[in-house]
Amino acid sequence: MQATPEVIVIGSGVGGAMTARRLAEHGVNVLMLERGDWVPKEADNWRVASVFFDKKYTAHDTWLDAQGKPFRPSIYYNVGGCTKFYGGSMIRYRERDFEVLQHEEGVSPAWPVSYAEFEPYYTQAEQIFKVHGDDRDDPSAPWRSKPYPYPAVASAPIVEHMCKGMRAAGARTSAMPLAVDYSADGHCTLCKTCDGFPCRISAKMEAETALVQPALASGNVTLRTNTLVKRLLLSQDGKQVTGVVVESDGQTEVLTARVIVVSCGAVNSAALLLRSACEAAPNGVANSSDVVGRYYMAHNQTALMGLSPRPNDTVFQKTVSMNEFYFGAPDYPFPLGHAQMLGKLQGGMLSANVPFMPKVVGATMAKHSMDWIAFSEDLPDPDSRILIKDGQIQMAIRRNNLRPHRRFIKKMVALLRASGYPIVLTKPLLKHSTSHQCGTVRFGRDPTTSALDIYCRSHDHANLFVIDASFMPSSAAVNPALTIAAQALRAAEHILATEFGITSIRRPDEQQAATLSLYAIAGAQHD
Repeated sequence: MQATPEVIVIGSGVGGAMTARRLAEHGVNVLMLERGDWVPKEADNWRVASVFFDKKYTAHDTWLDAQGKPFRPSIYYNVGGCTKFYGGSMIRYRERDFEVLQHEEGVSPAWPVSYAEFEPYYTQAEQIFKVHGDDRDDPSAPWRSKPYPYPAVASAPIVEHMCKGMRAAGARTSAMPLAVDYSADGHCTLCKTCDGFPCRISAKMEAETALVQPALASGNVTLRTNTLVKRLLLSQDGKQVTGVVVESDGQTEVLTARVIVVSCGAVNSAALLLRSACEAAPNGVANSSDVVGRYYMAHNQTALMGLSPRPNDTVFQKTVSMNEFYFGAPDYPFPLGHAQMLGKLQGGMLSANVPFMPKVVGATMAKHSMDWIAFSEDLPDPDSRILIKDGQIQMAIRRNNLRPHRRFIKKMVALLRASGYPIVLTKPLLKHSTSHQCGTVRFGRDPTTSALDIYCRSHDHANLFVIDASFMPSSAAVNPALTIAAQALRAAEHILATEFGITSIRRPDEQQAATLSLYAIAGAQHD
């Protein structure tokens, strides 16, 4: 590693880690900064009490809500970012999600690039994350140049029985695209501790396992943990980022590199840019357009629990999704959303979030439940925003497009009842939502209405990129992780060509061979 890195990447989630990995694979020296530490492999990884009651791995941050009241956000600061705790969902945005899409309560805007531009990078990202899937039964599925790299994970018989009932009621289900290391040479055991838990055996393909470890194995990446970035420094004319102010072990220093990549997540990336306001950038770095922190989106989400007298002994439940009403329904012309099964709920998980529920009640309900979560698109609103108030992050969020979401939930409730679950409990997940956060540093072709160009380079500062979910001008209605990864590959390819003169990028098949080699090296080092 050179004494002065060529690129500094701030953050080790999907966007930052994918960027670092791709640059390193082509010989670029990268310094990755992570404010947290490695998540240790320990028994608590799979203990409900530790993860859901004690919130052992949740950050001890305090943010403010729209009314200025403090709350502890469900956010994670560790190597791999929030994907350490995701459920492995890796879904492409639909082709129409990149176009103008009319909703009941407003418009989802067109992206400055098309699905066709993203498609090759979706394919590469699916290979890197070892995605299992089969979209032949998905009526909303976009076209693809190659099939999923791995077959769909099979559903348990009780899940298949439920799906049969839903199909009889007029709603098709399809395989859930999953990033898990489940194959003849993989080591995923299809356990019950995927959604919400860190994987103790590194079988969930998240940012640490799929990206950080192979990046380090390349020999071109140095990772500094427990290193908090306080602000960015600009040149006198404001056209370049000249330094990154970091704090580590109580000491402050300034780091420099030719290219700076901010990948802290939609909330924290916006916060860093706003905190970096200076004479050359009085509204914040990359914010001459005044869009930084605006247009925050995090999906309208509701969890559903269908209860039946029949016990559900499924271990790995998250195998099915449903997009029958993604773009509308026979009785409704506007988009409704996407639903997917949750990892099997356990009793302690229920009582952790319902303080007055006896544990035995939660355990009994979980034993008889079929568990789903439904997402509807929330529309970009310039007044739904991230601010800095008295040094703290404030989520001044305004919810919208809720009527379609409630209509969608009614349809899901009816489908669950029709498929053998007469009691259906629902829980909206809207308050202080940080899951699927996106949109606060949007990209576009017009510098007056966007902060970034189509490759996530700042319109204002030539050597600054913001590569995470911040760039998204709309949220669609599915998990954003795969789209973040695809855009990171696009952006990294652009950086290689424009900043380092490297234009001979590997084809996807060549890249897959290199990927397998790096996995082998990373696995040996990790073991």
